[in-house]
Order: sequence, then structure tokens, then C-alpha cells
Amino acid sequence: MLGSGGVSDGYEIGSKRPRMMESNPYFAVSSGASSYHQPYGYGSSRFRPSGFPVVRLRGLPFNCTEIDIYKFFAGLDIVDSFLVNKDGRFIGEAFVVFAGHMQVDYALQRDRQNMGRRYVEVFSCKKEEYYQAVAAEVKEGGKDNEYRSPPPSRPKRSVNKDDMEYSEILKLRGLPYSVRKTDIGRFFGEEFNVKPDKVHIAYRSDGKATGEAYVEFASIEEAKKAMCKDNMKIGSRYIELFPSHPDEARRAESRSRH
Repeated sequence: MLGSGGVSDGYEIGSKRPRMMESNPYFAVSSGASSYHQPYGYGSSRFRPSGFPVVRLRGLPFNCTEIDIYKFFAGLDIVDSFLVNKDGRFIGEAFVVFAGHMQVDYALQRDRQNMGRRYVEVFSCKKEEYYQAVAAEVKEGGKDNEYRSPPPSRPKRSVNKDDMEYSEILKLRGLPYSVRKTDIGRFFGEEFNVKPDKVHIAYRSDGKATGEAYVEFASIEEAKKAMCKDNMKIGSRYIELFPSHPDEARRAESRSRH
């Protein structure tokens, strides 16, 4: 299930966040002159708030994955995509780093285009905003305590997961940062008999857990049956389950290695 890197749906998967360190020379692509849509009154249409080729997305569907972002920017060279979470929940925002300024120009032209039924805002941002978002989530992941107290009632599903495309892999979100593979095995119970080698817990480049994991089942039918565990608890945390795919799991595994 968890190989090294790869190609998903024809979209080349670029290098991830380790290339973003300021000490590294990055991006050999030159910034050619091309016109683009400039959002939110930054002034001159040629004004760029930073030399760093990053954009910010807002209004994303709450079931958005990195694959959806790659498809939204089909044809552009993405170096990194970072989905912003707060208290373990995706907030509908993301940062996307491209291979150069020309890529950013084209990305900005996709402002207000649809992802599913949602209009997605794409606008320029500063390098510092990207770093601060990454640092904030890393800091949250390093806390000794778990998330805040769980909600008083079971959260409602925001999407009809029965209609989503399934593979043998499910994604778990909202896990305690201290979770172990054996905890995930117990979560699914004897009915599914999940082995430790079929569980991949996602980590950041600094070794901190992200609160996400991927589990491989024996078949697509088995993965669908395991969705009965959606919004059940590990410890004090409600765990969300989503259909996933091998390429998404591989990217998480690759990021963890780096």
C-alpha cells in the first residue's frame, strides 16, 4: 500500500515541505511576465507581496483532500500543499506552493472556480503566513495533552460518505497525537482484525503526529463495512473516517519519511 511517491490520476506528485527551508536554493523556474487576475485589492496588478511562490485557498469543501487540490490546479507544478486544521478539524483553507512565479500567475486565474459545489477563493499571500500556519499545527501537535474536551454529542456527517468512491483504504482523522497502531487495531475490533502492518500513522517532518492515519483492509467491501466505526471514539476523541486511495496514503508516508 505504502510505496515511495508516485503519480496519481496523471498528476505528478512534487517534493514536499523539506524543500521549503529558507537555507535551500529552490525553484529553477524563471518568473516570466504574464497577466493574471489579482484578487482583493493588493494594488498594482504586478504587486507580489512575497518572492515566495505560494497562494492561499479559502472556501474549500470540508471533505477536501490533497488530491482535490492537485486536480483543481491540474497542469501546474505543485511543490507542496498544506491543508489548515484547527483543533484537529479542517477549516476549509489551504496553502499551495508552486515551482515558480509563473505558476502562481496561472493559479491566481483560477480564483472563484468551483471545487464540487463550492467557489474557491485563490489569492496571494506572504511566505510568513505559510510558515506560521505550518508552525502553528506543528506546535499543536507537540502538546502533551490531547485536544480540547470533546463535543457533548456525536458530530453530524457533513457529506454523504456512502456516495464517495472507495478503495481498500480508509483515512482516519482526529486521532489523539499519542495514538499507536495497536490502539487503531482495537478501535476496529475483532470483526475487522486490523494488523499493525496495515496501519500507517502520518507524521510531520519533525516527527510529530498529524492526528491522521491510513488503514488498509482486505477488500473494498471490507473498507465499506468498517465505515460503521465513523464518529466512534478513541479515548475522548471522536474519530472521522473517510474513503481514501493508495496515492494519498503514499504521499503521507513520503512526507513522514522526510
